[in-house]
Amino acid sequence: MTTSPRTVIIGAGPAGLTAAYELTKRNASVQVFEADDVVGGISRTVERDGWRFDIGGHRFFTKVAQVEALWHEILPDEDFLLRPRMSRIHYREKFFDYPLKAGNALGNLGIVEAIRCVGSYVWAQVRPPKDQSHFEGWVIARFGKRLYSIFFKTYSEKLWGIPATELQAAWAAQRIKNLSLFNAVINALMPKRNQKDITSLIEEFQYPKLGPGMMWERCAEHVGKAGGVVTMNTWAKTVHREDGRAVAVTVADAEGERRVEADHVVSTMPLSQLIHAMDPPAPERVRTAADQLRYRDFLTVALVVPQEAGFPDNWIYVHTPGVRVGRIQNFGSWSPYLVQDGYTCLGLEFFVNEGDDLWDSTDEDLIALGTRELEQLKLVTSGAVSAGFVVRMPKAYPVYDEGYEESVDTIRHWLAEAVPNVHPVGRNGMHRYNNQDHSMLTAMLTVENILDGTDHDVWQVNVEEEYHEEKRPTQRSGGEHGTGRAAPVLPKKAVR
Repeated sequence: MTTSPRTVIIGAGPAGLTAAYELTKRNASVQVFEADDVVGGISRTVERDGWRFDIGGHRFFTKVAQVEALWHEILPDEDFLLRPRMSRIHYREKFFDYPLKAGNALGNLGIVEAIRCVGSYVWAQVRPPKDQSHFEGWVIARFGKRLYSIFFKTYSEKLWGIPATELQAAWAAQRIKNLSLFNAVINALMPKRNQKDITSLIEEFQYPKLGPGMMWERCAEHVGKAGGVVTMNTWAKTVHREDGRAVAVTVADAEGERRVEADHVVSTMPLSQLIHAMDPPAPERVRTAADQLRYRDFLTVALVVPQEAGFPDNWIYVHTPGVRVGRIQNFGSWSPYLVQDGYTCLGLEFFVNEGDDLWDSTDEDLIALGTRELEQLKLVTSGAVSAGFVVRMPKAYPVYDEGYEESVDTIRHWLAEAVPNVHPVGRNGMHRYNNQDHSMLTAMLTVENILDGTDHDVWQVNVEEEYHEEKRPTQRSGGEHGTGRAAPVLPKKAVR
């Protein structure tokens, strides 16, 4: 009789819980340890005083059939809403459709500004920037300085936290050439130039009625009923290895530490932390590679306003200069079950670094800042905000700085050789720009590797696919392990 392997899973986000669910479906022994008191990772739903917040916004749309099927296996169909997809850009008190439409763009820019944009574009063709190695020069050379300042500069600098001159041109070439937004701006102003057939944005998506956390709360329940154990407020401290394999994980909680024996370890903890948890320690070159991996943090300021102060969009991108908010969600547009009668809740998203001035601000100061910026953007009138809440998410996004790819390769090759039964999955677990569905797929393939002896390369997930915003006319060739979805490689010197 073959005994099923004992698997310890570090982290109860989408990847960790997907692995647990798939393992328990096949009667394998599973223990999940989550350092937080909420499951779902960044895909959680936070509840405060009866209000529910989706951290980051999660549209349930995928091109991966097995992920789609799993969503509906975990939640019954009646728990899903079919929601219209709508996003716009806010620029100087005007809303620009996304993707841009000629009439909307010209009407919002006005004839004078439209002529200036054309003139700026023509000038860039006559006198292109001398330095096109960076994002700013590359974009100005192809779209002109005025369009660059309206639709590229402000939001990109908020998102990545560095000047656009420090973002590399290669990312601009990868990201912009297929974005309907920018092609539509040019087509709106110069309709006979650069016409392309590009797939439209998805028009609707599925959404759990109580937010994405509903999916992972239910998933954790299924895991428990199937014999798995999900333990909260418990963090992994040490991964013990002997004879070329991981053999146990020491976990800690408020009552102390304990050792949990394991045949396999599935890790969604930040890749750098996984390396520093190894005992005996990883070689110095591997620890150095781990130290070079960095993260971008995120906070949401959720403000309660009258329902009429909301907007139909799931979120709006804030390109208006002079404010620090990068994106604003209307939770009432995601689901009426997230808000309360007569009111909605607007989630102001700030891209930050842990320890900077915003991160260290008090909740009261952040609520006051969010209220001021909503009023400054003329999205609400003075006195409209009746309550506010703050949610901080450390290590929300891996940072892709110069040399990160070599660091990740160093780590993953050492793991494969030294502890092949340790399986990194998910966004932070692999230091990759994964969507929720990508993270789930890495976990599903890893379970097949554990139970069936398959040899899926989970590092290939999300290399050639483009999700959510557009489908590329052609796909990248395989064999690359980069960030996955388009994300810039940032200069290391600019990252704190």
